[in-house]
Amino acid sequence: MSNPLARARYLLAAHTPRQLPPDGGFEVAFAGRSNAGKSSALNALCQQNALARVSKTPGRTQQLVFFDVTAGSGGAAEVAPEDARYLVDLPGYGYAKVPQDLQAHWQAFLDGYFGSRMALRGLVVVMDIRHPLKDYDRQMLGYAVQRGLPAHALLTKADKLGRGAAGNTLQAVRRELSNAFGDTVSVQTFSGESKQGVEQAREVVGRWLQL
Repeated sequence: MSNPLARARYLLAAHTPRQLPPDGGFEVAFAGRSNAGKSSALNALCQQNALARVSKTPGRTQQLVFFDVTAGSGGAAEVAPEDARYLVDLPGYGYAKVPQDLQAHWQAFLDGYFGSRMALRGLVVVMDIRHPLKDYDRQMLGYAVQRGLPAHALLTKADKLGRGAAGNTLQAVRRELSNAFGDTVSVQTFSGESKQGVEQAREVVGRWLQL
């Protein structure tokens, strides 16, 4: 089965709202605390080794990075804005040592992005299965739920746990998400390393992008 996400290519990095591409078409955002494995997850979904930067220094993503998965050889440049398809890599939080004013800038930027971006069709929140549902994860899921958008939690690095422990964590997270957000947030185990759950996650993202 062909993978439409495999055509993903870097489009732009936006540090301010006016640098965002036209607000048309469909886009899916990816969020995750620093060191949760977000870059590895994006690379696995798109079958590319270096699409998203995988860094030994967590928190390198300091802008909204857009990857174009629009059909056609020229990507979004050749189509109307309403036909564009994007993956959006959101700034990582957590261990990143960044100045407070930059954190405040990100916060305001993300507030505006989630509050008004009409092209946004879903949010994937990447969490290390060994440390799920931290405050940042809940905050990002809350953004999606407030907007009435679907969200999907990826419990990454599932290869680091045995099958029984991974299954127990999955059930516990699913219960907690259901209690907090109802049925608007789905969850699965995932490993970019072993490719566990990659097809399932790809299907979710492809459905949201109508690919």
